[in-house]
Amino acid sequence: MSMVIMRDDSIDHFMTPAVHTIGSDRPLREAHALMGKFRIRHLPVLEGGRLVGLISERDLAIVETLPSVSLDEVQVDDAMTSEVYAVERGTPLAEVASQMARHRYGSAVVMENGKVCGIFTAIDALRSLDFLLSSPEVRHVLHAAMIPAQGLPPA
Repeated sequence: MSMVIMRDDSIDHFMTPAVHTIGSDRPLREAHALMGKFRIRHLPVLEGGRLVGLISERDLAIVETLPSVSLDEVQVDDAMTSEVYAVERGTPLAEVASQMARHRYGSAVVMENGKVCGIFTAIDALRSLDFLLSSPEVRHVLHAAMIPAQGLPPA
């Protein structure tokens, strides 16, 4: 049986590299418009080019339900999460996925030399799972690892 082996399982191969970001001083309406236009749910928040937070579709939904709140008057930094799960390029996919699951993070911002270079979301995680499970060799190895030896199906 030939085995498909990934020589580099870093997050680089599974992240979304074209990241949309927003400034911390921008109005929430702008964040809402960007998310709608590009059909995304997470926006890294920058201040002077430095990552300072993350605003999610969920954050916006919460703010939108507050009475007397105008998305034109409230700034992104008032609604963002300042504690962002960020990883360096080259971080193993398994490590990122494990941390996201353990801490219930919706995304990981991927950094290179202090700059945002990608984002890895739950959707990216599902795409990577689909990619890995679409290989008959990987499915066979997973099955073998989970089922006692006598129940192994032919490859």
